[in-house]
Amino acid sequence: MRVLVTGASGFLGRAVAADISAAGHEVRTFQRRPSGLTGVEDVHGSIMTAADTPYAGLAYAVSGMDAVVHLAAKVSLTGDPAEFEAVNVGGTRTVVQASHTAGVSRFVYVSSPSVAHAGASIMGSDALPASPEHARGDYARTKARAELLALAADAPGFSVVAVRPHLVWGPGDTQLIDRVVDRARRGRLPLLGHGAALIDTTYVENAASAIHAALDACDRVHGQSYVITNGEPRPVAELLAGICGAAGVTAPNWRVPASAARAAGSVIEAIWRRRPGTDEPPMTRFLAEQLSTAHWFDQRRTRADLRWTPSVSLDEGFRRLAAHYRP
Repeated sequence: MRVLVTGASGFLGRAVAADISAAGHEVRTFQRRPSGLTGVEDVHGSIMTAADTPYAGLAYAVSGMDAVVHLAAKVSLTGDPAEFEAVNVGGTRTVVQASHTAGVSRFVYVSSPSVAHAGASIMGSDALPASPEHARGDYARTKARAELLALAADAPGFSVVAVRPHLVWGPGDTQLIDRVVDRARRGRLPLLGHGAALIDTTYVENAASAIHAALDACDRVHGQSYVITNGEPRPVAELLAGICGAAGVTAPNWRVPASAARAAGSVIEAIWRRRPGTDEPPMTRFLAEQLSTAHWFDQRRTRADLRWTPSVSLDEGFRRLAAHYRP
């Protein structure tokens, strides 16, 4: 199978492209920067345009492909709402249209459980409906809209499935691991509330193999959404301690009331929208909600339909993370 992976310069995208390539498929990647992978064809460009100049646009990238795995997105806690809209919604629309025009038959949209998170705890649910109206923050809202857009394109000859990997982490992760370790090292990582909220996460190797499984199962499960996790919910305090312990930094030992963190997050978000710079805010309301509410998911349908099970446990993942940080 000839497979295009968008966003393969990112942490998860790179792992997905490598997993599919290792299985013997012909992989092409499309993103603005080199993927750093061997054995794949890198095409550089932006999902914001569909320029048909060879090696310069999406039209070339999708040409001759049997399947597309779309991961390219704007992922950030804050930013210009128009940019989230343009990349996550407009970019997805462009990739879907280009794929359909090129005769692609399978399309996997990589979404996020945040598309169905309205601020309250999620305990043992399957994939809830994506809700742009209730999702928290510009990232989640635009990912929700993009997921609905992608699934609406599902049709005979063009099978679409959406997968939502939850809190993907592992060695080399800059989105979650590096931020946790950096804040813990500087003493700026509190526990919100009692740190007892149960949270699911996904080791990167498992997330990549699940997305690959969705690609293989696309013709059987098209039109549906699936949440992907390790299926090992742990208290948030235990997860943070595991990450910090692997990196050799002190785990958070001070607490902030969850309500106070949410209120502060709302204020900080408003300030960050008006200030220059590209750094991430120390707290947002969405982040406060994620760290103080339970979110773990029933994986039975995901595993049965995709015929997939995770191969790396959380404890093994922490061991691998520790080896990564070891001098």
